[in-house]
Amino acid sequence: MMRRHLILENGSVYTGTAFGATTSVAGELVFNTGMTGYQESITDPSYIGQILVFTYPLIGNYGICAEDNEAPTPSASAVIVHEIARRPSNWRMSTTLPAWAAEYGLPGLTDIDTRALTKELRDHGSMKAMLVDEVTPAIKSQLQSLSLPRNQVASHQPVLSPNQSTVTTDLTIAVIDFGAKASIVDALVRRGVKVTVYPPDVTAEQVLAERPDGVLLSNGPGDPASMLASLPLIRRLQAQLPLMGICLGHQLFALANGAKTYKMKFGHRGFNHAVKRLTDGQLAFTAQNHGYAVAQASLAGTDLVVTHEEINDHTIEGLRLKNRPAFSVQFHPDATPGPHDASALFDDFLASVVTEKEQLHA
Repeated sequence: MMRRHLILENGSVYTGTAFGATTSVAGELVFNTGMTGYQESITDPSYIGQILVFTYPLIGNYGICAEDNEAPTPSASAVIVHEIARRPSNWRMSTTLPAWAAEYGLPGLTDIDTRALTKELRDHGSMKAMLVDEVTPAIKSQLQSLSLPRNQVASHQPVLSPNQSTVTTDLTIAVIDFGAKASIVDALVRRGVKVTVYPPDVTAEQVLAERPDGVLLSNGPGDPASMLASLPLIRRLQAQLPLMGICLGHQLFALANGAKTYKMKFGHRGFNHAVKRLTDGQLAFTAQNHGYAVAQASLAGTDLVVTHEEINDHTIEGLRLKNRPAFSVQFHPDATPGPHDASALFDDFLASVVTEKEQLHA
């Protein structure tokens, strides 16, 4: 059983037992509070460049099922757990988490106090960290000077084109893939629409030439303020088509309309975040995975209206334009994994698409 070390930029060291790959990696250290859904989290492209700590003490107990991946391969740089399941059991599983991690080169660390580690991240905020074989002054110095990339979209593997055999409507949705989870595309496909996925550097002319009926801006990794090149695309598309943004797409939608974003202390990552809809006070538990948020004060003078907020820290969780059928949410209404309280937002989006299409042909 190989012993390895997790070094934090503040000098803390956590020593545990390696599983999966044994390569040395560096990244932003973040924590996820979900009790299930470890596979979906590990493959969520929003975790690209991050070392993922699970707060739930036992991880891997139902193994790995290939059908549950959000991307073809792991997205997180490494995984930190308190205890890795020794005898997983589930009728759908095809392999174990340690075996899968080894196959895809994902380093893991177990047998550490993840409660203490999470408390440290809550106190000090998300930090740079390295997973290494040996703790040396040179390694610590290297970590202190390490600069993490702000824009991780370039390293994202594009989501696979969805199966179009389930199309039952005459609607086409263009998904701008900033690091899309497969389940977001699947949520549209299940509703019978045709989906076309475009890379983040697509031009508005290329999208509009295909005559879509609506646009969805996907989730993804990185600092939204490093992706300003996408803002003219968003402005052009929202002026002509109904639009929905999710997570990073929500943040870019806000930036495109004059708001600003900021880096949170430790972000929201988990499946139990309560969000209030401001129009009627209705609460929903939501799945979230983000380290940036839209600044409330920056909305002054814009055409953006807040539609949802997080009930614990009151951060902005939803926006809409006053004069266009365009809106965004910070959480993941696809709920894979997580509660399905907000899944009807996809229906609301498609309803606005139908209304806009009918008005154009009236």
